[in-house]
Amino acid sequence: MREDNQMLVITHLSQLLDLVTGIGGFIVPLILWLTQKDKVAGMDFHGKMIINFQISMFIYGLLCIPLIFLFGLGIIALIGIAIIMLILPIVNAIKVSNGEIPNYPLTIEIIK
Repeated sequence: MREDNQMLVITHLSQLLDLVTGIGGFIVPLILWLTQKDKVAGMDFHGKMIINFQISMFIYGLLCIPLIFLFGLGIIALIGIAIIMLILPIVNAIKVSNGEIPNYPLTIEIIK
């Protein structure tokens, strides 16, 4: 295995493709994780973390749909999720480039 912090940073930043394509922020990190997990040191850890984060945010988004009809709380929650999905990949990419361990709060650990 090789050390490749740039690949890890790209994997974290690839989540931002959701802003452009809608679903690319899930597919691209998934492909990078599956193809590089045995080649890049730390990719398995980071890939699982990113995929768990993406799935968790999707679940939270689905839970917000019925809340929209309840005083509009779902819209506020969806705005919060969108902000989290924009900021956390950037913050964690910076952490990875500095050699720190990234953190995605509110993530359900689905893939272990």
